[in-house]
Parts: sequence; C-alpha cells; structure tokens
Amino acid sequence: MLINCVAYQEGRKLADIRVEQISEQLRRPGTFVWVALLEPSDAELATMQQEFGLHDLAVEDARHGHQRPKIEEYGDTIFCVMHLFDMKQGELSLGEVAVFVGPNFVLSVRKSSAQGFLGVRERAEREPELLRQGSGFVFYALMDAVVDRYFPLVDNLETELETIEGQIFERGAARANIQRLYALKTKVTELRHAVAPLMEAVSKLHGGRVPQVCMKSQEYFRDVYDHLARINAALDAIRDTIGTAIQVNLSMVTIEESETNKRLAAWAGIFAVATALAGIWGMNFDLMPELKWRYGYPAALGVIALCCVLLYRRFRRAGWL
Repeated sequence: MLINCVAYQEGRKLADIRVEQISEQLRRPGTFVWVALLEPSDAELATMQQEFGLHDLAVEDARHGHQRPKIEEYGDTIFCVMHLFDMKQGELSLGEVAVFVGPNFVLSVRKSSAQGFLGVRERAEREPELLRQGSGFVFYALMDAVVDRYFPLVDNLETELETIEGQIFERGAARANIQRLYALKTKVTELRHAVAPLMEAVSKLHGGRVPQVCMKSQEYFRDVYDHLARINAALDAIRDTIGTAIQVNLSMVTIEESETNKRLAAWAGIFAVATALAGIWGMNFDLMPELKWRYGYPAALGVIALCCVLLYRRFRRAGWL
C-alpha cells in the first residue's frame, strides 16, 4: 500500500505526486522524491523498481523480508534493512523496514510493523536547511527514528530486570524467577541482533570511503553510531546482570534444598532415637528386667519423649528446625 509519495526541491516540499509522475520529477534538477510503502504487493515493488532503477537482489530482499540488519551498495544506490519492534503485552513483535536511497530518491518499505514514519517526514519538512542536503539526510532521519525507538525498549528491559532482582530472595520464587530471566534474556538477544549488525554497517557511513549519497551527512550518521554503541553497551550490561541473577537464583535453589534436607535429617534423627528405643524394649527375651516391671511401659514412653524433646531443642538451637 502506498502511504505517501512527495517531491522536494531545495529542501522544501513541492507537492504530493502520483506514482506515474515520479520519473518526471526525478529529471528535474535539485529535486528528490520520497516514497513510503506499507506491505507492498509484488506489482507495487516492480513499479518502484522500474521507476528508480533498483537492483534485482535488493528488491528481492525487500519483497521476502526476514533480513539481517545491513547496508549494501548497488552502484550509486544504498539498500538498508533495519528491524522494528512493537511491544505487545510485554512481548516483542519483530518487523522491519527496507530503505532504498539514491542521489534523488528515498523509498522505504515497511513490513510486519505498526510503527509509521509520518513524524519523521514532518520533522524533516520543519528543517528545510537540513532537508536541502537531499536524500542522504532523509536516510539519516529514518535511521535515527528507528534507533531512537530502541531506547524505550532498553528502559523496559532494565525495569523488568530490576523487578525480578527485587524478588530473587523471596522464598519459593526461584523457579519462576529463572523462567522470567530466560524470557528476558531472549528479548535482549532479539534486540541485540538488531543493534549489533546495524552498528557495524553504520560505521561505514562516516569517515573513510563514504557513499556519495551520504557524504553531506557524515556527522549525523556518526551520531547514530554513538546511539547504537550506547544501546549495545546497555544490552551487554543487562545480559551480564541476567547471567549473574540466574546464578544467584540457582544458588538460592541450592540453599532452599539444603534447608529442606536439614529439616528432614533433623526429624529423621529424632524418630531414629524413638525407633531405636522402641526396638530395644520390643525384643521378646524372657530375662529382660524391664518386662516384668509395673512402671516399665510409662517409663519407656517417658524416656522416648524426653530424648525426642532434647533432640528437638538441640536441632532448634542449631537452626535445623
């Protein structure tokens, strides 16, 4: 579906145009066209390929989706894939946007995500002196918007981790905590798979051999790289903390099991003494002196009870009960 198709000249919006007018606008000096598509059909992509002269391999990647974040050059055209994330009921939903950038055009193809870029267009149109840099600045604006949306996700992950850490020492919560930590680790891994490859790719857009279309916007891409580096460092810190929290939880499980074993051992010791005494007086020998004693039975019960009480108090002081 076509979201919008707009022509710009010298940093200012000329008009919303039809797809059939793209070729005409591309021939005008100082003009570039910015097109946004959402879940496009094969026919729409084929039309855009014809209008902008896009490479077959790049179009195929945009058509099928599920690509690793990357930036590739095809002649004077840049093809970029970035991941988008929607947070739904605490779960991450993965989408992506493919961006084609040429000397006089920008084409974005969004898939499996509800996050639009109308705010990016409005922001760019409010800054005509920057928009005058052409398609390179628009490319930066789109990338910056995607990267900035990662920061709230990182904050949510940190908040979730802090919540779990606050419950680590609650008795009986270790198993549930470990399950939540592994689920959180999965989210961190998904986000890191979006950030790390993109950071590596963006490093090629400032300094050294920079693509011509990005030449005027190198400083802005360096800023995006810095943001990605901060996010990547935060994700590494979260992942390390998750590993530590998992080890602490496993230690808590071991401690709880040890406490349970000590209680079982204490009660087993108490009943072992009672069983031993009952076994002794339960032997059927004729010459046992206690068998004919009038107070033998209550005395035996008293001795057993006394031994059990003494052992109970001893285990209690030792912290086993």
